Amino acid sequence: METMQDQKFVELDTSMPIWDHMFTVAPLIVVGTKEQDGYDLAPKHMATPMGFDNFFGFVCTPRHGTYQNVKVTGEFTVSFPTPHQIVTASLSALPRTDGISKSQQIIESLPLIKATSMDAPLIKDAYLYLECELFKIIDGFAENSLITGRVKKAYVHHDYMRLSELDEQDQIRDNPLLAYIAYGRFAEIHKTFAFPFPKDFKR
Repeated sequence: METMQDQKFVELDTSMPIWDHMFTVAPLIVVGTKEQDGYDLAPKHMATPMGFDNFFGFVCTPRHGTYQNVKVTGEFTVSFPTPHQIVTASLSALPRTDGISKSQQIIESLPLIKATSMDAPLIKDAYLYLECELFKIIDGFAENSLITGRVKKAYVHHDYMRLSELDEQDQIRDNPLLAYIAYGRFAEIHKTFAFPFPKDFKR
């Protein structure tokens, strides 16, 4: 086994966060929660299914309303925006200001629909919706925490539903996916390729 070619790599200082020094690909979702008499929405990119069963998780911090809302209500929603909804996803990050709550701002600014099984908002016209009950919160990732939920309800737009009779490459070309390029960029995924799994590979 060869050693790393030092001239091609820059060693990063791990005494500080390393993630601003390169690009990484992530999903972009919007988490919805009930907040007192209103609602809260927050975009997240550190988000993923928790294994192959119906669990979903995202990274948050106790300093944010999303964390506190989930802890109080025990539930949250997840909207997966399409590429043409990038501005909507961005607006869901509106900061709170004196004299006006974030709930008022998002309700006035964003097209929302209500979840079917809980009192929490979803982004209208997203392609995938999850309604989750809190499973567990894991604190201690420095100032961050992992919030995980069990998926109670899930809805996918019929154009994005995987069907055996459809060509997957054509389907994604016609219905592109939104990816977040951390930090601060995004991409529309139109072109994909079948992954070259080894023969007899099983999940």
